[in-house]
Amino acid sequence: MTNARFSATVLTLYPEMFPGPLGHALAGRALEKGLWSLDVRNIRDAATDRHHTVDDTPAGGGPGMVLKADVLARAIDAAAPRGDERPRLLMSPRGRPLTQERVRRLAAAPGAIIVCGRFEGVDERVIEGRGLEEVSIGDFILSGGEAAAICLLDAVVRLLPGVMGKRQSGESESFETGLLEYPHYTRPRLWEGREIPPVLLSGDHGEIARWRQRKAEELTRERRPDLWRAREAANRTAKSAADDDEKR
Repeated sequence: MTNARFSATVLTLYPEMFPGPLGHALAGRALEKGLWSLDVRNIRDAATDRHHTVDDTPAGGGPGMVLKADVLARAIDAAAPRGDERPRLLMSPRGRPLTQERVRRLAAAPGAIIVCGRFEGVDERVIEGRGLEEVSIGDFILSGGEAAAICLLDAVVRLLPGVMGKRQSGESESFETGLLEYPHYTRPRLWEGREIPPVLLSGDHGEIARWRQRKAEELTRERRPDLWRAREAANRTAKSAADDDEKR
């Protein structure tokens, strides 16, 4: 553990993949400033046989190999000493989908221990025995959890205090308000026959805010009806609660 605001430990069979993109741009500058720390550990170092074996054939038969419970458990125990309260995450396509709300909670935590799965999967016993929370970044399959871990850490690090220059730049982004973000424009005013919407050049900040809200709602209804339904349900719940308060 370090004195950084957010301490990430990544367990992987390919430590050379890190920091990768996390060493550049916002995350990279924050790493250099010590706003967060990254400890990358090779799971293979926890193997005890002379071949450093980390996987075996699946019990019950089937294709591929499975990451061994005993090896991974030793790697986790070495990375997370007694009293380490950081959440333990396993990047897995069968995990709960990563949301901006979960990202915010992680950003408020002291850090995270992130296990990057490989092969056909991880022995279920180590998931249960070490309290791993399975997290997915989407309904698709990657070669391993490393790319997913990089995505997760990038999303978390940008929310840490001092990482983004302007707080507002994060507050209006997609998912922060339950809506997709409104369209953006900049100079030149006319490009290939396409103009910046006149309202954005009007100087009327109230009208601009209403236009952006309307566009965000339209995009969300069109592209993410699931988000729109969830937003409407939340609004109905809030209205019902307000009505109950008035009756009292």
